Amino acid sequence: MKLVRYGEKGAEKPGLIDKSGQLRDLSAHLKDLTGDTYSPESLKKLAGLDPASLPAVSGKPRFGSPVTGISKFVAIGLNYSDHAKETGAAIPTEPIIFMKANTSLSGPNDAVEKPRGSTKLDWEVEIAAIIGTRAKYVSEADALNYVAGYCVCNDVSERNFQTERLGQWTKGKSHDTFGPLGPWLATKDEIKDVQNLSMWLDVNGQRRQTGSTATMIFSMAKCVSYVSQFMTLLPGDIITTGTPPGVGLGMKPPTFLNVGDVVSLGIEGLGEQRQEIIAA
Repeated sequence: MKLVRYGEKGAEKPGLIDKSGQLRDLSAHLKDLTGDTYSPESLKKLAGLDPASLPAVSGKPRFGSPVTGISKFVAIGLNYSDHAKETGAAIPTEPIIFMKANTSLSGPNDAVEKPRGSTKLDWEVEIAAIIGTRAKYVSEADALNYVAGYCVCNDVSERNFQTERLGQWTKGKSHDTFGPLGPWLATKDEIKDVQNLSMWLDVNGQRRQTGSTATMIFSMAKCVSYVSQFMTLLPGDIITTGTPPGVGLGMKPPTFLNVGDVVSLGIEGLGEQRQEIIAA
């Protein structure tokens, strides 16, 4: 299934995209797409519905993040060797964990704010997992059984805030709108091999990132298992898992986003995003 939240900010409704690409309304079956919605039992019930029996939604409504009411937004840094190299960082021997504020979560096509004082606003196409089952100390072999599905994420980053303003990375990763997610959550049965998906990102129509989840240093299963050793993952929690090379920080000379720029990105099977940069 491809599950979505659609409608104006703060008034989103649950829906799904059927095999023909038609958006259909799920409001008669659940109030919203929260963590509980992504439990195995809930997903099994939704999978049993006949999409043709659901009301078709006309037009092209806004999509919100495909999950709401999360407890945390976890991120993995420097998880592609070429990306670590381009930023001048050492290849990590363990996954690097940082947090994005829950308030950074936004819709896949919502505008991204350039924060006040920002000088180095950057882009990062990433694949994110949404947890479906409470996970604590789970093994790598079993980790994907705790995942409900996958989404596109743009891990928007302000590099000056992230690395030059002292402290940890969180302050450069957490501004409002720095976590576009979606357009949909694809349940695991939609994705044949999560470690073999192509990814791309354009800025103003020019290709900046081309990559594949095949080149992740730490696999999706490893990331989920590893994070669960340090914190309990609850249904709805997001883990975004790093970006391939091609970020602005790694360009020569480094190149960053300005108001009016447009970022487009996508991952095979997970859809596409588009954001315009606006002033905060």
